[in-house]
Amino acid sequence: HFAPTERAMLWPDALGLGLFAATGTAIALESSMPSIVAVLMGVVTASFGDATLVHLVASVIPDADVVLLDTGYLFAETDWYADDLRRRYGLNLRTLHPLPEVERDVWRTAPDACCAARKVEPLQRALVGKAAWITGLRRSDSPSRAATPVVHADLLRGVTKINPIAAWTDGEVATYGRTHDLPTHPLADRGYGSIGCWPCTRPVAEGEDDRAGRWAFGAAV
Repeated sequence: HFAPTERAMLWPDALGLGLFAATGTAIALESSMPSIVAVLMGVVTASFGDATLVHLVASVIPDADVVLLDTGYLFAETDWYADDLRRRYGLNLRTLHPLPEVERDVWRTAPDACCAARKVEPLQRALVGKAAWITGLRRSDSPSRAATPVVHADLLRGVTKINPIAAWTDGEVATYGRTHDLPTHPLADRGYGSIGCWPCTRPVAEGEDDRAGRWAFGAAV
């Protein structure tokens, strides 16, 4: 087994084989993973708050289906960053938008309904016909994600959900970024520890958790 810092510094080919192939890998996965075939039949959803997940995926499975859920309220910097990473790493990136009839400005009065229409519904479309759903969720993101499994059956959506970097700490993500010279989101150095839609995201104060600035004005789905 590798120490945590060594694990984050593995080259993507070795790391990716461990993340997306079967069992018994050098990075000591907690459970069996779907085959590479299942992942090729899956979809990667990325919020593009940083480059970790998409760089990892592109290094191992260049043709992976990567989806950005554009709620209509993404920061302009996020749109630019996603396009920059697409060009850098040759991402097979597609963007899904809310349905045309979705009401504007629901976030002002009903943030949960806004998320349902602008994020959850497009996600459901992204998952149609897919066997696996790959995300960048990490346990260190927040207390509510502390038990995030690396892989599990999402019975509600009928897919295998894979969270390949679930066990990575903030330090490991930073180490991976330095090792591979990953570009950072333009808002990262402006106090935004976690980046979502502009109506519900604010910079975090010194000493606050990185995700304290998310859904700053209401709950979310």
